[in-house]
Amino acid sequence: MLAATVRVTRDLDAAEEAVQDAYVQALRTWVKDGVPERPGAWLTTVARRTALNAMRRERTLAAKLPLLIGVEEETPETGAVPDDRLRLIFTCCHPALAPEARVALTLRLVCGVPTPDIAGAFLVSEPTMAARITRAKKKIAAAHIPYAVPYAEDLPARVDAVLTVIHLLYSTGHTAHSGRDLVRDELTGRALDLARMLVRLLPADREATGLLALLLVHQARRATRTDEAGRLLRLEEQDRTLWDRELIAEADRLIVGALTAGPPGRFTLQAAIAALHAQASSYEETDWPQILILYGELLRIWPSPVVALNKAVALAMVEGPAAALEAIEELEREGRLAGYHYLPAAKAELLHRLGRDAEAVEAYRAALALSDNAAEQEFLQERARTVGAMWHGVELWPNP
Repeated sequence: MLAATVRVTRDLDAAEEAVQDAYVQALRTWVKDGVPERPGAWLTTVARRTALNAMRRERTLAAKLPLLIGVEEETPETGAVPDDRLRLIFTCCHPALAPEARVALTLRLVCGVPTPDIAGAFLVSEPTMAARITRAKKKIAAAHIPYAVPYAEDLPARVDAVLTVIHLLYSTGHTAHSGRDLVRDELTGRALDLARMLVRLLPADREATGLLALLLVHQARRATRTDEAGRLLRLEEQDRTLWDRELIAEADRLIVGALTAGPPGRFTLQAAIAALHAQASSYEETDWPQILILYGELLRIWPSPVVALNKAVALAMVEGPAAALEAIEELEREGRLAGYHYLPAAKAELLHRLGRDAEAVEAYRAALALSDNAAEQEFLQERARTVGAMWHGVELWPNP
């Protein structure tokens, strides 16, 4: 709806207001007349009409065109992009914006991810993230950034940000930042659609292919990540016979193609790691030494503290928990993952494996205090109860 309305207004703020007005009209009209046969089309039509009426009333159409394109036309280098969402993603990922602002703005406007969830993904406060998004929208207006897919020569400056947006969108749905459910299917489905669309637009881009492969592997085991009661299941607890082998095979073909076409980038390496997990017949048969090597290469080309944490987990499976704990404590001292609940959760598991259960319980407490997702909270509470009982025979946590 937002993407379609922006085509009328060329103004992100005006389009957002029109969309909100359409929701309000729906709440009033549908209660009285019933839900229309095509509610999405109804909402989009009302939003666009509302935007046009507002512009006519104010008679300031020129002032309402900060995105400044006169005619939507096909670019000979890329061809037409049939989806308004992808156009808007490319608009928001303009190199005039700071990299983090590009990603945050797109997640908020195009993907509908709540600001608190975006803040959680970037490990910053909600007010900080809200301010970044506001500044990015103002920059689009001030810089007259066009609402269009860029020409081929302009794509390299934007593609990495677009890939990051789609990846974070999927990640936000794969493990919801807050709420009752672990997974938000509407976000993972949207991200998969966009990833496939981008591969069709850029079939020769190895990283676009790698990202699609990565999402396919994660999607293949989506149904086994929780039990029937919604309880989180760790990788070793999941029923691998229920994994979607067709999606895994499709991902494998994409990964092989990307790897043979040239040096792998960060998304292709992540896809290769995920594929090794998916191809193992059991958790015990996982090729952890190869995964550790791939994480080392990934960390070399993408020095992210989250990658370093994942490498430490793989290190624990190859060299034991003591070596991994040392790496995690180094990350703690650096402070770049302060507020990231997976760090104390991973530390707790290592401490438990080393028999340091009292410290493990404290680490679980720290992880629990940082998590807002109910499924993850229940998992951490259960782990703390189990380890606490092993420690001195009593439960440290009340039942949720």
